[in-house]
Amino acid sequence: MEKIYTIPVNEAFEASAADKACGCAFCSLYNKLEFNEIDAVLGAAMMEPDIRIETNKKGFCKEHFDIMFGYKNRLGLALILESHLGENHKAAFPKGLSSLVANGEKKLSEMTKSCYVCDKIEFHFAHMIDTVALLYTEDMEFRKKFASQPYFCLPHYTRMMEYAKAKMPKKVFAEFEKVAKSIEENYYSELNEDVSWFCKKFDYRYDDEPWKNSKDAVERAIKFLRGDLHTMNKK
Repeated sequence: MEKIYTIPVNEAFEASAADKACGCAFCSLYNKLEFNEIDAVLGAAMMEPDIRIETNKKGFCKEHFDIMFGYKNRLGLALILESHLGENHKAAFPKGLSSLVANGEKKLSEMTKSCYVCDKIEFHFAHMIDTVALLYTEDMEFRKKFASQPYFCLPHYTRMMEYAKAKMPKKVFAEFEKVAKSIEENYYSELNEDVSWFCKKFDYRYDDEPWKNSKDAVERAIKFLRGDLHTMNKK
């Protein structure tokens, strides 16, 4: 029986199984989480004290600052920046007795390496990988969706396989590994052929030949190798 936490995973895998252009289901899940977190942090959640404490403390990575900057809510971002800068300032230049024991440089260094949105996404995304392993183990219908995936980007493929090997029953993992490798190897072959043909089309001897499926081969290769993430920033 479908549970609330399995719905997003099932929907993402159904979409990618039905339409190859959807690409890696894990990338879709990540992008949806990213959209939800940024929409929340610039919306109602911005004024919640416990969340504001966290955003003041952790700040955001450059990628998520860039996305928020293009989100058409400059006032919301400015309010977040105002209190985050204040937190930075206190950490860098402590006053009074706290200045005797504080290590401002260390605290600032920690802030530059942390991101509130990244941490929230990672928390939920890890559970989604767990859900994929659980569904494949217990749900025969999900196995059909999984087997119909066009591909998994390499970062998510390697993470999925590491997790599945550690968590799945050995017999289930053996089948899972076979199916996953087949999906990945088939896409590798297809992509290699398309990229090679794209290169050949720049040779005058192939001027009269059709492009086949190679016109977007470079873009697809990059998405496959590095993932198709942060799509909010590409709109």
